[in-house]
Amino acid sequence: MNKSNKLILDAYIEKIEQQLISFTADKPELQGIVLEAMEYSLTAGGKRLRPVLVLEFYRMCGGKDLDSILDVACSVELIHTYSLIHDDLPCMDNDDYRRGKPSCHKAFPENIALLAGDALNTLAFEVISNAAIEGRISAKNAVMLISVLAKAIGTEGMIGGQVIDLQTENETVDVETLNTLQSCKTGALIEASCVMGVILAGKFDMIPIAADYAMTMGRAFQIVDDILDVTGTFEELGKPIGSDKEQNKNTYVTVMGIEKSKRMARQLTVQAMAALRYFENNELMQELTGDLLERRS
Repeated sequence: MNKSNKLILDAYIEKIEQQLISFTADKPELQGIVLEAMEYSLTAGGKRLRPVLVLEFYRMCGGKDLDSILDVACSVELIHTYSLIHDDLPCMDNDDYRRGKPSCHKAFPENIALLAGDALNTLAFEVISNAAIEGRISAKNAVMLISVLAKAIGTEGMIGGQVIDLQTENETVDVETLNTLQSCKTGALIEASCVMGVILAGKFDMIPIAADYAMTMGRAFQIVDDILDVTGTFEELGKPIGSDKEQNKNTYVTVMGIEKSKRMARQLTVQAMAALRYFENNELMQELTGDLLERRS
């Protein structure tokens, strides 16, 4: 990524980190432990890809006041973090590490980790509602944002994808089923992030194109994740390597093999970049999309 775009991306991430820590700054004595658990997972690191997508699609669609919608952009990171806490629980993927640190249920009692995920989920919608109450976004746009985000989380989105993932363990699935799984489990929240940026900018006619970009980029993103689970290291990924295989999960690597998976990821990335041509000032997103293909973490 060139120096100018790297500076913009770093500035985004700094603002996002500051906003995230502000969500849990107030810790009432009696229920403070759940705020500590929320903060622990929110500040564990990560690419902050989803709020960056909200901010960039807002900007590419003509949005000018990034600071006024920063907390709304971060609502998707609240959801993402909640999903990671729950994914790591013993009843789900049973992972002891996340981003190089003990998972939330290892750093805190399991019941507190569960509630921390629940609290992050509900906080996301409180943040969007408050933005409308305070007049920073319209009530109509707030309803649209809540609808998009709720659908991305529910049975047609992230939760539905997790169910498919659980139900197909120890089974052999075809690529079509795997695409459905990925589109729900990972792709839906990425799509919501892009679409939410468009909604915040009021460029509703660009929603289908943003969704097209997200569908192709999200699938490429998941394919690279699946490849890294085989070829990466604990130091790079911050979590155990090969856990998908150990749990008999279906991935693009198990279904298609590494080389075919790499080819598909490259093809999808080219398609995603083509969709970006419909947006002005897309240089940062073009570079970021290409970098996601080559990432090692």
